[in-house]
Amino acid sequence: MPSLPHLPDILAETSLHAGSEPLSRQPEDVLRTVFGYPAFRGLQRDVIDTVMAGRDAVVLFPTGAGKSLCYQIPALCRPGLGIVISPLIALMKDQVGALEAAGVRAAALNSALDPEAREAVHGAIRDGSLELLYVTPERLGNEGFRRVLDTVPLALFAIDEAHCVSQWGHDFRPEYLSLSLLAERYPGVPRLALTATADPHTRTDLRERLRLDQAEVFQTSFDRPNIRYEIVERSNQRQQLLAFLARHKNESGIVYCLSRAKVEETAEWLCSKGIRALPYHAGLDAGVRAANQDAFLLHEGLCLVATVAFGMGIDKPDVRFVAHLDLPASVEAYYQETGRAGRDGAPSEAFMAYGMADVVQRRRMIAEGDAPEEIKRAEQAKLNALLGICETAGCRRQGLLAHFGETYPKPCGNCDTCLSPVDTFDGTEAAQKLMSAIYRTGQRFGAGHVIDVLTGKDTDKVTRFGHTALSVYGIGQDMPAKAWQSVARQLVAAGRLDVDHRNFGALTLTEASRAVLRGEERVELRRDRGAKSLKKASGARLASIADDLQAEDRYLFERLRRLRTQIARDNGIPPYVVFPDATLAGIALARPGRPEDLLAVSGVGQSKLDKYGDAFLDLVAAFEAGV
Repeated sequence: MPSLPHLPDILAETSLHAGSEPLSRQPEDVLRTVFGYPAFRGLQRDVIDTVMAGRDAVVLFPTGAGKSLCYQIPALCRPGLGIVISPLIALMKDQVGALEAAGVRAAALNSALDPEAREAVHGAIRDGSLELLYVTPERLGNEGFRRVLDTVPLALFAIDEAHCVSQWGHDFRPEYLSLSLLAERYPGVPRLALTATADPHTRTDLRERLRLDQAEVFQTSFDRPNIRYEIVERSNQRQQLLAFLARHKNESGIVYCLSRAKVEETAEWLCSKGIRALPYHAGLDAGVRAANQDAFLLHEGLCLVATVAFGMGIDKPDVRFVAHLDLPASVEAYYQETGRAGRDGAPSEAFMAYGMADVVQRRRMIAEGDAPEEIKRAEQAKLNALLGICETAGCRRQGLLAHFGETYPKPCGNCDTCLSPVDTFDGTEAAQKLMSAIYRTGQRFGAGHVIDVLTGKDTDKVTRFGHTALSVYGIGQDMPAKAWQSVARQLVAAGRLDVDHRNFGALTLTEASRAVLRGEERVELRRDRGAKSLKKASGARLASIADDLQAEDRYLFERLRRLRTQIARDNGIPPYVVFPDATLAGIALARPGRPEDLLAVSGVGQSKLDKYGDAFLDLVAAFEAGV
């Protein structure tokens, strides 16, 4: 037998991996009978046709746009085993469970399996009893595992969360770099790279690193119109969070914190306020962490307080809110984390409260990191882009999409700055006063002390450094300290001031400060709302799927939800794996009386009809009979 280095050539000649056998199923049939959907959405069919023809593809779809079907369906239609490279074990478990519920023979191979379970998966690979296999990039980098793949026909490789391959992305993972070998080792197998978060630079980089330069690119709008964005200046953060959560009683959501300690403190505090909350971070015992994630997926109306260790690729569709109590690292991170809300397309909210301390902390983390200087500059630029969105007086959605190279034609009408427009004012004089105070105090102090000088506050520190004698002392008494904090934050966001993390967050002047000080450049600033709640955005309850139903249909919908919860509990699976809310609403409207009628409802496939159909049909029949 030829030595292993020559095996790819032999495989290409014998077509073991080239998918040359006739197709066993048609995509439309799989879509309808397995997944229960009547038609493809957007560019899904175009991607599937490309992969079915054996060509490579790069798929840039927002969260909730149906990326998974773009590789799941061709894997079920093409001969051979479909390999999905996924970064997280928890994500694999979630997706494999949903596929198994739909009747797909799927498995995951990762370090969480014991030796016996791993051998069982290897056996299923060899005997051809699997249709889809989820693996980590580390597993695919293992030569022994690749030898196993060398012996079986392969339908495709799907590289999920493909932005992880790029050092310019927000979640670089070096193990993804080894995936470039797939092009050489398995030349006849189509490859898909999929991501929901990549700016133009990252997209170019991932195509080069994965050797997908010739791949067809499929890109749709990154807009998530069902998500309402709100970013507020931090005042009393816990009370701000409590007011936000009051709009989401008995709904599932995520609260993100930067530190593990803050995660645990926030979860405990929320529980003391009567809100069901659990912590999640990498420092928790693995069993506790897994149990808390399972509880979030299995139960409705639970709040998970987490670090960014949680969430990538989580398929829970009914997350109604995502709140940030600390500033994310970049626009991409913010987009991905907020995108975990509303995967089912129903109205959802993204909330963030942040302040100057976040900026200081994030810049310190960048500067003290181990990344090369070139990467640090890129991270700084990404942070500045997010600050620009935080401080904009315009539509937040327009700013968010512009970062991904997309033009949104008009204000969205579904963010805080659209629903309750922000006043702006000529802040040139205010900027000059603040910059002068920073210069006169030696560019050695943080915003708090500089503002004390500006507002004429006679603190021990101001007196000790002799700053009461400065010409700038008290020249800012026309504005309250909170307004000056907003001025400082906006000037930092615009690059007109900098923060020296090595000097305890001291404000310093930049090259851009000169033109302002000389009066050569006008500065327009937004006037913060302060602690006042938004008139429209914060007070209005979001619509729900049930709101579109008539009273009688809504009552049936709620009964269907209770049945779904019971079935999910009995089977140890998340309720949405049984049926999502949109499918229950479809059942409530259609009132199916026969199996074929239920099968016609979007989201009901043959496997789920066989498993759960009788129970739902019996409930509809009882309802129709007045029981």
